[in-house]
Amino acid sequence: MAKELKQASTKNDAPIWSKLAKLALKTSVSRRVVNLTKINQVTKENAVIVVPGKVLGTGNVLHKITLSSFSISNSAAKKIIESGGTIISFSEMIKKFPTGKGVIIIG
Repeated sequence: MAKELKQASTKNDAPIWSKLAKLALKTSVSRRVVNLTKINQVTKENAVIVVPGKVLGTGNVLHKITLSSFSISNSAAKKIIESGGTIISFSEMIKKFPTGKGVIIIG
């Protein structure tokens, strides 16, 4: 995953993918944990976000989002999908947003 992110950063002149590649190489202990409550507070309808860590299901998301993360709990995934949102892989995120414009990093 880190290699793919670095290549996307170079190819598309998008520093966001390089930053995520560096975060992906960190140990799992130093990765961030983000609850749905925080995601709901800092995003708006149809936001595109990346969490360089784990997303947990505490709280709810009351609007549609597109999410990519290193890890996600089953309850968080279920709540995001029920709210009309989508969960995509980093490969899909790079294809849809090659320059990273409009993508928000949370965590």
